[in-house]
Amino acid sequence: LERSKASGLARTLVGLEMIDRGIARDEYCCSNGAGERIGVVTSGSPSPTLGKNIALAFVPPTYSAVGTILYVEIRGQKHKAQVVRTPFYKRQKNTAAPQASGR
Repeated sequence: LERSKASGLARTLVGLEMIDRGIARDEYCCSNGAGERIGVVTSGSPSPTLGKNIALAFVPPTYSAVGTILYVEIRGQKHKAQVVRTPFYKRQKNTAAPQASGR
């Protein structure tokens, strides 16, 4: 554990939002702009609530900043994705004041 702590993180889990058409599925490869393999998708699917295709992926911490462009290899073709904050969707709180009971 001390060696792991001293060496730092090798990878971190990030949220991805697909920019190009395509759905990133588990075990698809993630690469940087130069085409070097940098990570792997852990899960992905279309989000009906957001109207976008989203995924989670393990990548090195240097690629974990929000807004970073990555590429997901889907059936041999590279599709552009962007690192986004997680959770992807957060329900808004109801700000209406509670109504008094008329009893």
